[in-house]
Amino acid sequence: MVDVAIVSGSVSDAAVAGMAADVLKEHGKTYDLQVISAHRDPDRLDKYIRESDCKVYIAIAGLSAALPGVIASKTKKPVIGVPVSGKLQGIDSLLSIVQMPKGVPVACVGIDNGENAALFAIRILETE
Repeated sequence: MVDVAIVSGSVSDAAVAGMAADVLKEHGKTYDLQVISAHRDPDRLDKYIRESDCKVYIAIAGLSAALPGVIASKTKKPVIGVPVSGKLQGIDSLLSIVQMPKGVPVACVGIDNGENAALFAIRILETE
C-alpha cells in the first residue's frame, strides 16, 4: 500500500510532480507517480483509480485541469489538485480545479505548488 498517488496529466508537469515527490520522500511517505491524462487516456485512468491502494491522491494538471475532478468523481479518497501554469499563467487551471460541482470535492493548492500538495497530503495521512 502506498500513502499517496501522484498523478500528472502530462510529462510537461514533471517538475511540479517532482516537488511533491521530494517532500513526501523527505517525510518518509510512500508514493506512486504516474502520468495519465484524463482526456487522452480515460480508460487507463479508470483502471488506475480502481486498482490503486493509495490513501490520498495528488492530481497535477494544466489548461482545463480536468484530472483532479475526474479522479474525485471516481473515488471517495481525498484528492488534492495542483494547477499548473500554462497559457494563462495557470489561472485557467486554478479556476477549473476550484470550481468543481457539488458532490465532487477537490482540495486545491497554489499554482505549481507541488510542495504544499504534499504537505497537505501528509496532514491528511497524519489524522488517521
